Amino acid sequence: MSERRLRKVAVCLTVAMLAGLVVLTDAGAQDKVKDLDKIPKAVMAALKSKFPNPEITKWTKEKEGDDVVYDIEFTQKGRKCEADIKENGTIVNYEKEIAAKDLPAAVVKTVETKYPKAKMIEVMEITEVKGKAERLEGYEIVLQTAAGKEAEITVAPDGKVLEDSGEAKKEEKK
Repeated sequence: MSERRLRKVAVCLTVAMLAGLVVLTDAGAQDKVKDLDKIPKAVMAALKSKFPNPEITKWTKEKEGDDVVYDIEFTQKGRKCEADIKENGTIVNYEKEIAAKDLPAAVVKTVETKYPKAKMIEVMEITEVKGKAERLEGYEIVLQTAAGKEAEITVAPDGKVLEDSGEAKKEEKK
């Protein structure tokens, strides 16, 4: 083999190895939640006081009015959860995944009326926190409609619709 051809082969192999290394490094980074150290200690302390062993899967920092709120998605004992916690460590609310069969009858009736033949994909129980008081606010339900589209509806325990992504989409079309 000529020297020139050997160099080409060596360059190609080097590029291939570097590309593989980049892919492996990126895949490893995606497996871990990035920058957990950027979540304030007060926020982490509040989360761990309510959920002792959270396995954080995703988090975002958002401005809500005058407050900075951290939206943290995690699992606790294999159950999907989410918490909104102010920068100072005040828990605003939290959600826990529940089985659709555990929904109150009024909620199921509302969902079935608004979305006939829809399939419930995910059901989260929402608890509002004010000081030391906690109140069941409602249920956030992700659905696959009979038409195959995804919709999200939030329903109070008494069956009243609090939010409905399907209605927003209908209004946008008008």
